Amino acid sequence: MNENETILIIDDELQIRRLLEITLSADGYKVLYSANGKEGLIDAATHHPSLIILDLGLPDIDGQEILKKLREWYFKPVIILSVRNSEDEIIKALDNGANDYLTKPFRSRELLARIRSAIRHGENKADETLFKFGSLTIDIANHIAKKNDEILKLTTTEFSLLCLMAKNEGRVLTHQYILKEIWGFGYTEQTQYLRVFVAQIRKKIEDNPSKPTLLITESGIGYRFGE
Repeated sequence: MNENETILIIDDELQIRRLLEITLSADGYKVLYSANGKEGLIDAATHHPSLIILDLGLPDIDGQEILKKLREWYFKPVIILSVRNSEDEIIKALDNGANDYLTKPFRSRELLARIRSAIRHGENKADETLFKFGSLTIDIANHIAKKNDEILKLTTTEFSLLCLMAKNEGRVLTHQYILKEIWGFGYTEQTQYLRVFVAQIRKKIEDNPSKPTLLITESGIGYRFGE
């Protein structure tokens, strides 16, 4: 059960709020909801929820703006749940700090699975230096990555990319975000460049690079890291 976890729903559609409340309450979550962006920001600051489910089509403030305001101080997971399904909108939300993005109508079991994953990986890992994912160990402080206790031969760029993904375990990172963080603003359109490095890393960390289980492709958007 998830009785210690509180989820805030920011959505102006009453039927969606009721459906989410039933779904989440049945899974043990405490549920709060706000009908517009202004209320949502106040409730987030007042109640400090474990996770926020945010609609983008709010009546007072666009959800993308709410997301940017939240990310000024709220560092727990935010999942977007919206009818907007364009690739540009999804990428914008992820670049603005969303952990995940689902479109309406949604499947309840998938939403619950995404919530569990986001909460599980929601703690801030920015200051951690040692990560373990099954047989893979990443030691940032000592600049070493091992698989089955054998040191992997990674280039400086490969190691930097692997560290970025590990620190954001469970979160979808867009191509543009990764390229900016690793190579700089001048490379944000070089997605093919990124694919080459991802393929090289997969050969070194995955049991079966053609069927990756650690470095997962989010088609048209970016990559997600984690078991």
